Amino acid sequence: MTSPLLIEPTPARLLAHRPFSLFLGARTFSEFSTQVAVVALGWHVYALTGSAFDLGMIGLVQFLPMAVLVFIAGHAADRFKRQHVVRLCQLVEGVTAAFLAWGTARGWLTVHQIFASVAVLGVAAAFESPAEAALLPNVAPEGMLQRATALSTGAFQVAMISGPAVGGFAYAISPALPFAMMAAFWSAAALMSGAIRVRVLAADKEPPTWKSLFAGVAFVRSNPAILGTISLDLFAVLLGGATALLPIYARDILHTGPWGLGVLRAAPAIGALMMTAYIAHHSITRRIGMRMFQAVIVFGAATVVFALSRSVLLSLAALGIAGAADTISVVIRISLVQLATPDAMRGRVGAVNYLFINASNQLGEFESGMAAALFGAMPAAVLGGIGTILVALLWMRLFSSLRDVERLE
Repeated sequence: MTSPLLIEPTPARLLAHRPFSLFLGARTFSEFSTQVAVVALGWHVYALTGSAFDLGMIGLVQFLPMAVLVFIAGHAADRFKRQHVVRLCQLVEGVTAAFLAWGTARGWLTVHQIFASVAVLGVAAAFESPAEAALLPNVAPEGMLQRATALSTGAFQVAMISGPAVGGFAYAISPALPFAMMAAFWSAAALMSGAIRVRVLAADKEPPTWKSLFAGVAFVRSNPAILGTISLDLFAVLLGGATALLPIYARDILHTGPWGLGVLRAAPAIGALMMTAYIAHHSITRRIGMRMFQAVIVFGAATVVFALSRSVLLSLAALGIAGAADTISVVIRISLVQLATPDAMRGRVGAVNYLFINASNQLGEFESGMAAALFGAMPAAVLGGIGTILVALLWMRLFSSLRDVERLE
């Protein structure tokens, strides 16, 4: 009998499914607001203080609540209705953005109030992300999880490309405007999330004990396929974080200046968006595990090409290929983890995955910067790409059951 996951429905059918279309709209608006915030908060803090230290504190103040609360957030995603958790977080984010807009427009907003607002946004994001990730399989029609994941990833990439540009343009018009836009888009996202109606299994009513809070960690450790999938992403991003070195490449190696930096930063997202469009129409149906490892190897090889390139066009092509390969890996990885996890555990497993992703992004930038300081930017990027390839090859041997996964079932 043919598995329902082998059905080849169209993306139009997926978008016509009301729960998923509402989910996709809410995710797009929320992520767009997040990307606007990256530019607006950075510019505003630097305009108020002129301090690079205060600029760096934005990331730390936002990350610490995530790291502290992520396991509690995962338990909440499994204990309560996920769309309600997501809606509440987006409402909190919208109110916080409205506070920033009001204070900026009236001229009384201080840097300490900004940091307090950023901390609130960090708390909301810590609860929103696991609940949102666990909600995706509930809103995707049967047999369409891979394409739903691809479209969700595409929404993220669109926000990554457009959000910073729109945020910078809006700030140039008025410092309060980007915060007002964030408030409006997060409010729209909350309305969409609240309108989602899905049938899910009974929520886990286990009280929040230490065992239940960290049940996601225990589940990941006991499941080799999930452990291999999540840890592969951790080390691949940790070693392959060449994007942290883009300012050095733009100024000192490719000699392009600020405009080149902007184009280089956009290249991976454009490649990812193009691959998302392809996967949305052509699902990967065979040798799923091997395709994921191959994508990570291509990502590493593209990183090496970028590292050695002294041509802007070749560098853009390499970054675009890296972004496309990373999208293949992301879509397969998320689909594998979601399908291998019982619905009652998806929030807590999503919390572990969320923590790994954030840690790998933060530590990857740190690793790239330290390696560049010790060896130079080009050797550091080359070593990172080679390290990514070696990790993929090693993981293929350590997690052979993951390598041999044939289909998403």
